[in-house]
Amino acid sequence: TGAGMSEVLRRLDAVIAERLGHADPSASYVASLHHGGLDRILKKVAEESGETLIAAKNAAQHGERATLVHETADLWFHCMVMLAEFELSSADVIEELERRFDLSGLAEKATRGAPPDVD
Repeated sequence: TGAGMSEVLRRLDAVIAERLGHADPSASYVASLHHGGLDRILKKVAEESGETLIAAKNAAQHGERATLVHETADLWFHCMVMLAEFELSSADVIEELERRFDLSGLAEKATRGAPPDVD
């Protein structure tokens, strides 16, 4: 449900922004990440990325899809905290994804000068 998904992301953006600006780091996980600085947030994004990759491998080998969803949610959340550090939100990412609908993946990569993926 697209509208439902957008609403969840909007609400999460609002909670993250509020906690970044006003919450006590000893009482809020988001505030504690922010208080630790960008490096702490980036370390969490990297950690969650690794856990998501492991969960994907386990899903492929053993069918553990619930763990993959859980880890992906953790990764998305930490990416949203990272974006908020730069006063960006999920809406900025959604806007970029919408822009790409009219481009093929290869054409979009060419606009960035990115090398093609290796299969």
